[in-house]
Amino acid sequence: MKLYYAVGACSLAPHIVMAELNMAYQLEQVNLKDKTCASGNYNQINAKGSVPALIMDNGEMLTEGSVICQYLCDAKTEQTMFAKFGTLERTRTQEWMNFIATDIHKNFSPLFFARSIVKNEEGRNELLNYYKNSLTNKFAFLSEKLGNNDYLMGKNFTIADAYLFTCMNWCQFVGLDYSNFTNIANYMKRVSERPAVIKAMKEEGLIK
Repeated sequence: MKLYYAVGACSLAPHIVMAELNMAYQLEQVNLKDKTCASGNYNQINAKGSVPALIMDNGEMLTEGSVICQYLCDAKTEQTMFAKFGTLERTRTQEWMNFIATDIHKNFSPLFFARSIVKNEEGRNELLNYYKNSLTNKFAFLSEKLGNNDYLMGKNFTIADAYLFTCMNWCQFVGLDYSNFTNIANYMKRVSERPAVIKAMKEEGLIK
């Protein structure tokens, strides 16, 4: 399988999942600014122009990070990152994946593109403050739900943790501080120390 990714983008989540599952995979970096990669024009590979995109073993392409993460787990017969079909645990993990996609991931996007969205400084600051406050409220919810648990689903590291860690890692780039949320700070440290997370981040050049 081959994963098209951009450094530190949401594609890091399936990258972590593949590393956690000890899968054989190839990586190809995408420049999202000019939509180029080693294979050429990325828009011709993936018409959406976004990452991640996964070339599966059968040659077909799969997009959307949360779906790719679920597919990767279902491709492995023995794994603990995503519960079996028909279980409540699986549905709860999907619930977290949806929350992260809609309430966390999407609220970060305007923080990266504020200059493109609003041209005047006053309006831009209003936009930034709005989304930072919105995310801070979500962090409070996350911290409460995490409590003393190791991970979102309790003791097991799941695809939801790979996705949440990826999004929370963006805080350092947009001036958001979650250190006051002790549960989240401890969680992020715990996840960052997982061998598969370290492997994926090294492969993307995020850490040495």
